[in-house]
Amino acid sequence: MNDMAWTSLKGSPRLSSHPRPLSWIVVLVGALAVFLIYASWVLVSSPVGATVQGYFYSVGSSEKLDLPVSPANEASVDSHLNKSLDLVDNKSPSNQQPSTLATEVSSDNKVEQTDAKSNSQVDSSESISANLPLTKEVNSDPEASNSGEPASSLGGSGDVANSSLSTQENSRPDLNSSATVPLAGTNSSTKTDNIRMEEPTSVPLINQTSAVSTASNDTSMSSDDSTPTAVPASVEKPNNTSNAGCDLYHGNWIHDPLGPLYTNNTCPVLTQMQNCQGNGRPDQDYENWRWKPFQCDLPRFDPKKFLELMRGKTLAFIGDSVARNQMESMLCILWQVEEPKNRGNRHMQRYYFRSASVMIVRIWSSWLVKLTSEPFDYAPAGVDKLHLDAPDEKLMEHIPNFDVVVLSSGHWFAKQSVYILNNEIVGGQLWWPDKSRQMKVDSVKAYGISVETILTAIGTIPNYTGLTIVRSYSPDHYEGGAWNTGGSCTGKVKPLALGELVENVHTNIMHEQQVTGFDRAMKRVTNKSKLRLMDITEAFQYRHDGHPGPYRSPDPNKITKRGPDGRPPPQDCLHWCMPGPVDTWNELVFEIIRREYEGGRAS
Repeated sequence: MNDMAWTSLKGSPRLSSHPRPLSWIVVLVGALAVFLIYASWVLVSSPVGATVQGYFYSVGSSEKLDLPVSPANEASVDSHLNKSLDLVDNKSPSNQQPSTLATEVSSDNKVEQTDAKSNSQVDSSESISANLPLTKEVNSDPEASNSGEPASSLGGSGDVANSSLSTQENSRPDLNSSATVPLAGTNSSTKTDNIRMEEPTSVPLINQTSAVSTASNDTSMSSDDSTPTAVPASVEKPNNTSNAGCDLYHGNWIHDPLGPLYTNNTCPVLTQMQNCQGNGRPDQDYENWRWKPFQCDLPRFDPKKFLELMRGKTLAFIGDSVARNQMESMLCILWQVEEPKNRGNRHMQRYYFRSASVMIVRIWSSWLVKLTSEPFDYAPAGVDKLHLDAPDEKLMEHIPNFDVVVLSSGHWFAKQSVYILNNEIVGGQLWWPDKSRQMKVDSVKAYGISVETILTAIGTIPNYTGLTIVRSYSPDHYEGGAWNTGGSCTGKVKPLALGELVENVHTNIMHEQQVTGFDRAMKRVTNKSKLRLMDITEAFQYRHDGHPGPYRSPDPNKITKRGPDGRPPPQDCLHWCMPGPVDTWNELVFEIIRREYEGGRAS
């Protein structure tokens, strides 16, 4: 019985097969380990791996385009650009200016000087990338006044574009995805035949939500001297619309829920005064409007494509604090794919993107023409003298080193200054002591002359072949007064609709003078350089919602509402929120550059 039981147990499949499953488990575990090792290797070494790495480590390694210039060339470029030329305007306006303006500009001069010192700490070892605090005001210019703005607005109600759309596209519902704000495309102000197509006599308004295609999940390029980061989906929208010859400057603002190319939290070089969300602005939909030309689509800015297009080249933003506004917007956009090296010094801001050897430069020049303060004839020392027929000499020494230049000027002509032409005092702004003398040139005419002077100087530099983009006069929106007489843009939350625009006389005449100066300079070009007018003035008069208004600082105790007497709080209705309208300016800059380098022509 026991033998039978033993035999039965011995022959039991349950007992006799036990060794076999154990061995199979060992084999399967080994095979699985081999598979996992192989799969991990495939993921890491393929484009898919770059995407995975981007999600987990914020680094894209799918493609290395680390083609830096040689050390010798880098050294020569640095030494050439690092000439001891102080291009930062550290002067305060004369005491004859209104006290509010003098106080504000003086305050901003201190910020400018502080930032100039910080920019002088150049990383000569080329091993440490710039890591600036999120709230640092980078080179906050004398014009970026806290409570007063230099814009000599006559109290019109223009509106500026806030087309940089919010990054949180997936977290915010599209409240008005089909809304459009059309612009009058057939009644534009003065035009130039050199750069724009003739407008159609009848253009249908385009009513659509967005002209942006689906996102790509490609990650950014890596390099040794810069720290790329994962690209937000909203940055990676491919564009496949051909825009050659399309008029970019007449169209309408369409609601776009995709969001901006960056946020105030993802850009460390954003001047605090333009950090509207960080300063407590309660609304955010002003970020969700995109410029749509009537005849085509303006491609969404692709930072990787831009860096590749500009490979080995230098882009310089030159002018006033609005130029700084635009330059910081460009840096914020590009920062989403690569952290540049700060190579700035006390003479200029410079950011180097190692992956494509691209340099972004900013130089301060308030009026773009020669500026002196010494006594001249009956004009005393201490008052700025503008030599309207001579370009800014310090600026001109650097122009041959730049492949693309974006010029910004106009608003400083509201400040106190003396106008000198042909070695004679011909006029002044907030300065004309002898009323018996006839003033030949006022601030508006002086602006037109200055534009012609600087562009003619650039267009006659021997052997210069660069591209100069003149961004047209940027509208301000001080409604009900000027910057220092109660003008306000508080409470504006969306663009003006067609028919709602109140023409700003001062903006229109400044724009007209600028275009006239541009046209005259075009006729005097003798080299192979190219001049292009980026005519944003009309379109941006509809964007009164794009300014910081009273949200100019993170101070929790700042005044943001009108007082008991109805007077509005101090505010900025000249510069633009970031993200904001300046992002559209850089999409236009990108398109103009693309047309020049890839063929086609900006209208």
